[in-house]
Amino acid sequence: ETVFEAVDGIHQAQIIEGGVSLKMTDVDHIIKKQDHTFLNTGSPHHVAVVHDTALVDVKTQGAKLRYGLYGEAGSNINFVSPVSKNTFKIRTYERGVENETLSCGTGAVAAALAMHALGEVDENQVALETMGGLLKVNFIAHQEAYSEIYLIGPTEQVYKGQWI
Repeated sequence: ETVFEAVDGIHQAQIIEGGVSLKMTDVDHIIKKQDHTFLNTGSPHHVAVVHDTALVDVKTQGAKLRYGLYGEAGSNINFVSPVSKNTFKIRTYERGVENETLSCGTGAVAAALAMHALGEVDENQVALETMGGLLKVNFIAHQEAYSEIYLIGPTEQVYKGQWI
């Protein structure tokens, strides 16, 4: 077990069977629009439901929304499609990276909470299929607010770099 501070505050993490459980920041405000949901899960996230994430040009569409809708400050852009009642595929354009990422933790949390807020989820656990692997998000819902949010998933090194 460990505790660490990130940009969005203090987090608790625990190694569990099959990966890591990370306690995320509570979410107390969700904005539901006709074509997307917006919320801040430690980073701002735009969540759009699409028919099939495989058909989305994430880099082009993500950049267009990131800059066009949210200006210079930007937002992460998530495209989500249903697999089953509590399972979704997700692809994320991440600001700062300015491209699609294999997996985004705050994006997975945003997608899970958005799907719950939209009534697409009937449990307090959502599974998200990312290009980087399967993530789960557990939470307690209070009207439009969420607490006790845990991001759960495997860990593996996907890149290694050296600063010279």
